[in-house]
Amino acid sequence: MKKFAMAAVAAAALSAGVAQAYTVGTFSNGFVVPNVIHNGPTDTTAVGLINQTGQSVAVYWTFFDQNSTHITDGCFAMTNKDYEPFIWSSQSGGGLSGTRGYLVFAVGATTEGGTAQTACGGAAFLASTASAISGNAFQVNSVAKDVAFVPVIDGALTIASGVDITKMNNVSLVSVAGAAQVGASGAAPQPTFSMRYAIDQAAGGTDTAVVVWSTGNHSGTHTVNIYDDKQNRKSVNFKLVKAELDWFDPEGIAGLPATFTDGFIEWQPGLAAPSDATAALGTTLYTLGGSVFTYSAISSTAFGAVQTVLGSYK
Repeated sequence: MKKFAMAAVAAAALSAGVAQAYTVGTFSNGFVVPNVIHNGPTDTTAVGLINQTGQSVAVYWTFFDQNSTHITDGCFAMTNKDYEPFIWSSQSGGGLSGTRGYLVFAVGATTEGGTAQTACGGAAFLASTASAISGNAFQVNSVAKDVAFVPVIDGALTIASGVDITKMNNVSLVSVAGAAQVGASGAAPQPTFSMRYAIDQAAGGTDTAVVVWSTGNHSGTHTVNIYDDKQNRKSVNFKLVKAELDWFDPEGIAGLPATFTDGFIEWQPGLAAPSDATAALGTTLYTLGGSVFTYSAISSTAFGAVQTVLGSYK
């Protein structure tokens, strides 16, 4: 347990520094909270927003499910220097308890790329990148007495031309600057992620959920190299069922050696294995494109809480 604890702390430190190409803590015309869920007010995602635009702004939000189907949306105004708490269990409306998805927050403008609106109302387009809001998020579980950090993907947002942000669909959000950018159909860039895991290969104890979010379609079976903490390598597969937000449990990977309890998984997200039902035998699918973001949520009796480690990439 001590070795795992030190490794997790070291990986988290690297994720926050120059070794990591994500951007965090910046202000722009919007951001994405990639993993959102509530099971009532005692277990909910909580988001905090700050407005540093220099004026009042209208902030439009949209909740998408794991396949990027539009579920619900809304808008609120923020004055300059305002802080706005956004509690998902209070904002979601009925029928969404237990429904996992992601949130897009975007500053609205009357004309595309224009000056931010000062109040909600009518159709709206994405404001210029000069608009300055930022956000942070946590998963708050008051019963378990746990507050887990949920990474926020910084903008600038890129939304398809002419899209009314009050009516976004599964192809409206093109990219998010704070994530890794991936070329479609095998085109550059093709970054390789290193996704942390720590497990004990038993029910309970030490467990990892590797979360993957993208603006493309990452569903399919992915062939990867997995390493332990002694540099041993094994080629294995993991499967993502949902198109744009999903997660997998490394303990469920077939063929994983029993000694692999602490390490990382190398994944090139544009590549899907030919074992997918949609691919002919012997062919390779490149289906992704767009923006990709990964992180690992690690729970361990050594910590007594959920720890969040970003997936580094190069």
